[in-house]
Amino acid sequence: MEKISVAVRFRPSTALDLPEDRKWRVEDNRISLHLLDGTPISGVSFAFDHVFDQSSTNATVYDLLIKSIIHAAVNGFNGTAFAYGQTSSGKTFTMNGSEDDPGIIPLAVKDIFHTAQMTTDREFLIRVSYMEIYNEEINDLLTLGNQKLPIHESLERGIFVAGLREEIVNSAEQVFELIKLGEANRHFGETNMNVRSSRSHTIFRMVIESSVKDPISSGDVSNADAIRVSVLNLVDLAGSERIAKTGAGGVRLKEGKHINKSLMILGNVINKLSENGKQRGHIPYRDSKLTRILQPSLGGNAKTSIICTVAPEEVHIEESRGTLQFASGAKRITNCAQVNEILTDAALLKRQKLEIEELRRKLQGSHSEVLEQMILKQRNDMHKSELDRERLAMELEEERKSREALEHCIKEQQKKIDNLTSLANSSSQTRSSAKQMADLRNTSDEVIMSQEDVFKTPNFKEKPNDFVVKRSNCSRDLESSPPPDNFANIADEDLWMRLNKGCTTDLDMLQMTPDMKCQSYLSSDISVEVRDPLFFSFLSISCCLSEGTSFGGRD
Repeated sequence: MEKISVAVRFRPSTALDLPEDRKWRVEDNRISLHLLDGTPISGVSFAFDHVFDQSSTNATVYDLLIKSIIHAAVNGFNGTAFAYGQTSSGKTFTMNGSEDDPGIIPLAVKDIFHTAQMTTDREFLIRVSYMEIYNEEINDLLTLGNQKLPIHESLERGIFVAGLREEIVNSAEQVFELIKLGEANRHFGETNMNVRSSRSHTIFRMVIESSVKDPISSGDVSNADAIRVSVLNLVDLAGSERIAKTGAGGVRLKEGKHINKSLMILGNVINKLSENGKQRGHIPYRDSKLTRILQPSLGGNAKTSIICTVAPEEVHIEESRGTLQFASGAKRITNCAQVNEILTDAALLKRQKLEIEELRRKLQGSHSEVLEQMILKQRNDMHKSELDRERLAMELEEERKSREALEHCIKEQQKKIDNLTSLANSSSQTRSSAKQMADLRNTSDEVIMSQEDVFKTPNFKEKPNDFVVKRSNCSRDLESSPPPDNFANIADEDLWMRLNKGCTTDLDMLQMTPDMKCQSYLSSDISVEVRDPLFFSFLSISCCLSEGTSFGGRD
């Protein structure tokens, strides 16, 4: 894990004796803003890995910041270097340079071929490509008409641009010819701030592959079939700009909008990556073609350096402050760079065989007996653990079987209990029904006995007042119609008067009296004790009438 290397470079001032109230001051690796009297302005102070003043050259910037990344790329590490800043702050000059002061790209190309020639134990294959991002479209600068290329991602190649032309090169001069061709196809434009302003982001890419020449003579047999593949990106970003200062319109205005948008997304990605891992949210790599291509270089598997260029004039102080804040955020980003090797199956087998031989040699050394005893002890412990495991498994199986048998026994006992409970319930119901029948039979007997008592001479002895039913208003004379003349089958009037002790009764009512048979008393649940003599007379007559009994010898 290592942090991104960040440096700030001030270009020479172009102001011609303009009055200034504030100015930037460089002290070692710290930048601060001061008033003319030397008073520092609070909150405007930054510290970086390197700060280059106006007198520094491209070679100085390359040696202190970029050279280590180039050497790491030759050894199999991915590397990225790009310049960031406002328009007309010196980004293109820092990356490309001039004939007298070559920039980072030509210096890196020369250094790569020189290092490859000095590395005699490895063979190198170098491929180069050159592309630009113009109005959020990817164009191939080495082939005219090869535009609007898509971005793809795979496990083998990672993130790459499909259809991009790659040229195999053997010398630095051949690379310079390709760069010259790409620069001719690049979009430039004139603005109020720059005569030759970059209107697109350019990415010059070199893919470096290497393998061991003679593994037997070099003694590196394990890496005989291993191939190191590294990718080096050298990026020249277009500058952020304000329309009020550039005076852009039409096509230039559209270009400026796309440039500012992609740079803003790059700043958002830098801010997200600079946050703590727990607080870091979604990183918007896919919001821009630039950040999508540079995704492995930002917080990924690459060694990255950023050169932030600053214009020293007071009129550009706000833009310069934004650039320094971007650089401060980038300084907190951490990458995890590692050697990129592609191993074939044969290489993996060889590496494993060598590891086995090395372990065998260690076992056959001076401590072989101790190691063998340790191995034997470990084997015995493993065998004992295996026996214990089998024993525990058998005990668990027996415990399971006994538990199942117990559960089966419990179920059988429960069934027996349920059967006994049902039998007890049925017997209790039978006893209850028998008791009810007996009670009903007793009640019927009592009713029959009561019926028999009705026809006996009433007992006028005083009875206890438990439950007595009396006729109400029995002494009141009943109003009735005159008796009929014909008493053919009915008791005569004298008998009637004698039985009823002089009380008159409506004969029609007697004829409508319902038939009172013995079974009517069987249906009664309560035996009623009646003491009224008139009621006995009435009951006797009713029974005789219902059975056709004649009074006075008449049929």
